[in-house]
Amino acid sequence: MATERTPDLRLFFDILQTLDRINAPYMIIGGFAAAIYGNTRTTYDIDIVVDLGERHIQALAATYPFPRYYADPEQMRDSIRRGISFNVIDGKMGDKADLSPLTRDSRYRLAFQHRVRQTIELPDGTPFDVWCARPEDVIVGKLMAWEEGRSHKHEIDIYGMMLAHYTRVILGRGASFDEGYVTAYAKRLGEDVFDFWASINEAARKEIRRDGSANLEGAA
Repeated sequence: MATERTPDLRLFFDILQTLDRINAPYMIIGGFAAAIYGNTRTTYDIDIVVDLGERHIQALAATYPFPRYYADPEQMRDSIRRGISFNVIDGKMGDKADLSPLTRDSRYRLAFQHRVRQTIELPDGTPFDVWCARPEDVIVGKLMAWEEGRSHKHEIDIYGMMLAHYTRVILGRGASFDEGYVTAYAKRLGEDVFDFWASINEAARKEIRRDGSANLEGAA
């Protein structure tokens, strides 16, 4: 019986390096960003938001030339105008990367302004700095996605991120995290979203307390 091929993330990592090299503004969001902040759910998608000018479009097309690659500059321009995703495809390996222009959703803009530098590991173990949405904005994005589709994966990702956050706080390595920002945004999204966020956050706190690790009062 044929088995499904595990997606290869080398194209994604290569695109991230290319975006850095050509100085194209971008940020990672979604499940891969959640993993950067400590969630352990396996994900094979890297969601990348880009803000491309003409010189970036030309540089991407030159870096991924036909016939091996499909990186059509006219598709990129059209996608930016229409606010829809576009592809870079590796025809040899059969891998595809989707990039979302900043014009796709006005709600990306605030997160884009606050993006931060984080370190990931390339497939060969080499550390590499990337632009990533703040953890607060990753969670807000997950809440918006949950509101639209109610997928369980968003609950898993948020819970994993909050467990990692509270664990770092307990160990005295907690980075700044604005819980009030997430809570205020969740309230604006509606009662269901606010209750969803509050229940996940409290469940993560209870899990840490159950381990007897520390008192989390005022941790966020």
